[in-house]
Amino acid sequence: MIKVPQAINTSYIISQLPSPTAFIDTDYNIVHTSNKWKSIFSNNNESYKTKSLFKVFPKLSPKWKMVLENCFKGNAQPMGIHQAKDNNDQQLWFEWTIAPWYDSDENIIGAIIQLNNITDSVNNELELNKKDLLLQQQAEITKIGRWEYNFNDNKLFWCTTTKAIHEVPPHFTPNIETALFYYKEGHSRNTISMALFEAQDKGKAWNNLKLQIITAEGNEKWIMAGGKPVYNKGKLVGLLGTIQDINDQVVADIKTLDNEKLLRTLIDNLPVNVYIKDTESRKILVNKEECKYLGIDDPNEILGKNDFELYPSESAIKSREEDLHVMNTLKPVLGKETINVKLDGKKTTFLSSKIPLLDNNGVAYGIVGISLDISKLKEKEVELRNIINIASIQNKKLLNFAHIVSHNLRSHSANFSMLLNFLESEPEEDEKVRIIGMLNDASKNLLETLDNLNDVVSINTHTNIEKQKINLNEKVRNVNQNLISYLLNNNATIKNNIPSNFNVKSVPSYLDSILTNFITNSVKYRDPNRKPLITLSAVKKNNYSILTIADNGLGIDLERHGKKLFGMYKTFHDHKDAKGIGLYITKNQIDAMNGKVEVTSEVGKGTEFKIFFNDEN
Repeated sequence: MIKVPQAINTSYIISQLPSPTAFIDTDYNIVHTSNKWKSIFSNNNESYKTKSLFKVFPKLSPKWKMVLENCFKGNAQPMGIHQAKDNNDQQLWFEWTIAPWYDSDENIIGAIIQLNNITDSVNNELELNKKDLLLQQQAEITKIGRWEYNFNDNKLFWCTTTKAIHEVPPHFTPNIETALFYYKEGHSRNTISMALFEAQDKGKAWNNLKLQIITAEGNEKWIMAGGKPVYNKGKLVGLLGTIQDINDQVVADIKTLDNEKLLRTLIDNLPVNVYIKDTESRKILVNKEECKYLGIDDPNEILGKNDFELYPSESAIKSREEDLHVMNTLKPVLGKETINVKLDGKKTTFLSSKIPLLDNNGVAYGIVGISLDISKLKEKEVELRNIINIASIQNKKLLNFAHIVSHNLRSHSANFSMLLNFLESEPEEDEKVRIIGMLNDASKNLLETLDNLNDVVSINTHTNIEKQKINLNEKVRNVNQNLISYLLNNNATIKNNIPSNFNVKSVPSYLDSILTNFITNSVKYRDPNRKPLITLSAVKKNNYSILTIADNGLGIDLERHGKKLFGMYKTFHDHKDAKGIGLYITKNQIDAMNGKVEVTSEVGKGTEFKIFFNDEN
């Protein structure tokens, strides 16, 4: 029983009390406080005298008034724990105790309140609770449970997570005798049994044991087990350990391995070269076809090597530049025809694709390459192209032959018919003799044309077209002679500016047809306001003999008709004799001799054709 006189000189003694202390009267007013109390709660030495306790501490529970009332009646009870702010506005926790305040006559005149600062203890407890909560949350997230076994009382403890892993109810009580039977019979049970034995016998810890258990629900589950012995003063007193549910991870790993095996089997049996390169263009995966192409049996011989170690420098530079382009632009190269050269100089044609490999951030960390060897296919393609070209040439020659017969011979027959008409109607003997001479010349030219047509028949039986060296100037004069009647009848003039010694390589019948067609077309499509003038010239340039035939005729609208100028039966003027076959025949003959033809024209001024005779065979 604390008895304090009510005399005023007791204030000095109260102020020296070592703990925060306050004296309150029966109206709950604070009468005296210790210096310790003041240092915590009083700003600027402010006195709490006559202030109500519940005004100073407004958050005090109203139930505490009942506790104080009982104290005033001599029945002191603990008040409990309360949080309050000090002078620095810091939250502090205090344990409050009370006792009756007696006067000198032992009458209760109030209560004495003493505070015990338990802030550190409360904070430590809160922190501990927080850590326990975090630990429990971490265990739930990582699926790591803990267990303890005490040798003294033979008790086994499982935490909530451990029970969840074993799929037992929360109230389940494990025991050491049956705990081992959760492990799958065979490797898993034998391994954990040996680990427990060595822990007890040799003091050896165990960790990272990947084992299987059979849960209470009958499900197989992969777990990671670890544990160690616990000693007290050198004596083994128990075991403690962890168990982690890694079933999802292991199942995913197994599935990944199965997928990798499936993928490996697939790419190794594909009839194409497959490889993966890193950002330095080093090969980190190759299939059997890639190994076969590089002439090795063990993939490890080329893994980690770049193209500069496997191919000549020129090929390696091109490949590296292409790899960087794919990785930088993230655009794949698909179905590109490439020629690879190995260190031994052997060339292989591939149909290649390179695709960027992207990480989760969309950044390329390598490429996957797929190459199909099409070397044999390219050889067959060349053979087929040659066969097609030969067949095309043969068809062109046969077609030209048929048109030469129907087109060129018609010119000769027209010439004959015209000369015979002149002969029949001519009364003068001298003129008849001249006409007969012209008929003889025309007959000779016809025979020459027939000989050339026979040559065409002969050429069509051979793969290659046999070209001959022909004097172009002389050939122009011969054609001019064959067309003399036609030219005279149309007041046409041929100006032959071709050098007398100018030779071209051509099939004779083709050259006859080419000259005849271009000259007769120039006359046929003459301008009615002027006499036809056809000028022929020739030059040598870049392995070509170039014949230029220019006229002053109607001209051709090339913007309108240029694309179909050499089409069969295509006509561009309203002329009664236009059949649209001459230029078509001529173009095919020139193409068959590996030549080409160019044209320039202006409507109302005339047309100029350039025929390129290939000087090569």
